[in-house]
Amino acid sequence: MQHPVGMRFRLTALLLTGAAAYGFGAPRPHGALVEQYCAACHNQSVRTAGLALDEAAADDPAARPELWEKVVHRLRARQMPPAGMPRPDEETYRQAIVSLESALDAHAAAHPNPGRTDSFRRLNRTEYRNAVRDLLALDVDVAALLPGDESSRGFDNITVADLSPTLLESYVNAAEKISRLAIGGPRKAPDGHTIRLRPDLTQERHLDGLPIGTRGGVKVSHNFPLDAEYEIQIRLSRDRDEHIEGLKEAHEIELALDRERVALFTIKPPSDRLDHHSADKHLKTRLAVKAGPHELSAAFLKKPSALLVTERQPYQASFNFYRHPRTQPAVFSITVNGPYGEARPGDTPSRRRILICTPEPGGEEECAKRILRALMRRAYRRPVTANDLEKPLAFFREAAAAGGFDAGVERALAAVLVSPEFFFRIERDPEGAAPGSAYRLGDLELASRLSFFLWSSIPDDALLDAAVRGELSDPAAYERHVRRMLADKRADNLVGNFASQWLYLRNLEAVTPDMRLFTDFDDNLRQAFRRETELFFESVLREDRSVLDLLRADYTFLNERLAKHYGIPNVYGSRFRRVALGAASRRGGLLRHGSILTATSYATRTSPVIRGKWVLENILGIPPPPPPASVPALKDNTAGGSLSVRERLAEHRADPACSGCHNLIDPVGFSLENFDAVGRWRTMESGAPIDAAGGLPDGSEFSGVEGLEQALLRRPEVFAGTAVEKLLTFALGRGVEPHDGPAVRKIVRETSADKYRFSSLIMGITSSVPFQMRRSR
Repeated sequence: MQHPVGMRFRLTALLLTGAAAYGFGAPRPHGALVEQYCAACHNQSVRTAGLALDEAAADDPAARPELWEKVVHRLRARQMPPAGMPRPDEETYRQAIVSLESALDAHAAAHPNPGRTDSFRRLNRTEYRNAVRDLLALDVDVAALLPGDESSRGFDNITVADLSPTLLESYVNAAEKISRLAIGGPRKAPDGHTIRLRPDLTQERHLDGLPIGTRGGVKVSHNFPLDAEYEIQIRLSRDRDEHIEGLKEAHEIELALDRERVALFTIKPPSDRLDHHSADKHLKTRLAVKAGPHELSAAFLKKPSALLVTERQPYQASFNFYRHPRTQPAVFSITVNGPYGEARPGDTPSRRRILICTPEPGGEEECAKRILRALMRRAYRRPVTANDLEKPLAFFREAAAAGGFDAGVERALAAVLVSPEFFFRIERDPEGAAPGSAYRLGDLELASRLSFFLWSSIPDDALLDAAVRGELSDPAAYERHVRRMLADKRADNLVGNFASQWLYLRNLEAVTPDMRLFTDFDDNLRQAFRRETELFFESVLREDRSVLDLLRADYTFLNERLAKHYGIPNVYGSRFRRVALGAASRRGGLLRHGSILTATSYATRTSPVIRGKWVLENILGIPPPPPPASVPALKDNTAGGSLSVRERLAEHRADPACSGCHNLIDPVGFSLENFDAVGRWRTMESGAPIDAAGGLPDGSEFSGVEGLEQALLRRPEVFAGTAVEKLLTFALGRGVEPHDGPAVRKIVRETSADKYRFSSLIMGITSSVPFQMRRSR
């Protein structure tokens, strides 16, 4: 039976449509707009972009919601009609949008369509690492255990329903290694683990996180598996002839464990150039280390004279033999080998987390059951049954009989970690659900959705207990848990995982600008770019600021290296700090960050096309269509070229096959042309002044990044809507579809009163129909 509100709306719509057809009333606002501005291109005969609106315009929009949601999306961004074509005025736009959205929202309220996620979705690498961390108090390097995840819709938690034989084998191997490390199982032979630094890391000065009074080096967290002896070895960077770079005088290298010096080495220039191959072989020591996580660092002691030498260098970067030879030696890698000698399990955080009881003689199995119940409840995100215990207990008995209690727990833990109940997120349709019907998720499933959204990890005991008691069905209790989790340190996942994908920060690892043209780029700058944006996004999250501050902020985070790159004075040292910016500053919001400007450029030049596409897709939420397969590449323009990027892109806009997209994309990107390919401010290109005139699909025209920001902020609901869509995509693990439009609009409307504060967006998403409900198969 149809909902009374929906029935009343449909009858009213039918009456008005029929009246208009017989001349007794005016067409609906959206129908009038389509007839006047859209039907010439989007009709049954022409079907531009495969879209015909002429016949549908007279219908109730609720009859074809998928079609009209796409229209609303384009109208709200003022993307249609295209710039240069006759356009309605703002009031006509407003009336048409209100007309369409009211009809679509009423239909969605009467007929909720929450969409459907995959019933089985495996944990991706980030989720697997965080789940192991929270389950076992153990931080593991998942990149060495599991293959990378494919990205779709901008995120790597979308296409995770597959499980190939190769991937399954990776999960099995990972479970065995993790369980051995967590329990401290014996090793057949010593292992070796090497951490290599990026070759373009400049080490002439102090690096953030390393002891004061040092320069260069590396700091890593390493989990020592057993109480035993370990050998730690340092290797130095070499040039193309395998000679140690910058070794012109004696240097001292400090090796520290948990910030306490354990060795001090001296390295001197070899008397014979052939001795360079073995000059650093003595940089190793063997020491006893307690099992568990420890901070390991190696750095050079800073010399007073080194500062003078560094100050005379014309560049901040100093790492590349082909360009700026190092003036001082640098660490290339640090290796940990072991364990050696008598080794035994230690008092580690993971053993304390797992071994919650000590077995009495004859009571080993009862203790094992206690351990496994506690582990499996958290790992499986639900209460544990007697049947669940059978297989892990069988593994326990077999291994314990041969190797003792710890060996049995280790084998049983591996069985838990390879269970689909752990590394799959499972959402089953309720029994008896009608096909294609919408239903509310159970509290346990909702708890998992919530924890994997905010933490990319498993629920904690507080959330799991509340779900078992059925408390998440109470809106007040549910909100308390959302706010508690958002305040938790684990919500930094929204910075390092969600934001790093949305804002392309992960792409920086693969970015290497042409070193002939950008001679002062190095890994220090690459890391500083990413750190600035992460700290900036974190400030909006933790201070519960408006998401609009991502575009309009008057502050940023800098260290000396990045401040010099930006030309901002009076910032010294490797530590990042918050810096207030003046009204005339060229820095501030995301569109001025070196991270985004560099990630959206080519190695040799800026790309208005990539930058424009990034803004359209990630700020406005209207991604342009993909380019045709036969589009020719833009002709290269080396340092001696005479044409600007704007002039060279003109040939693409002159081609009818390219002009449609380039006329949409290029003007957005041109407004960012004052920033070069590594985010530095410039006023000239190829000997001519930069032309930063740009525009948006709504027809607005402006100049420069400030004009672009002002144009974007004139309709704040557009960017807020894009932020909601990106968060919702990440939260659901599926793309946002047209039927999600009413939910997105509801969140945007309700959060506008709170100035689009971050917590309001999170509350809106976690309370929405797509998040709390699901459609049956």
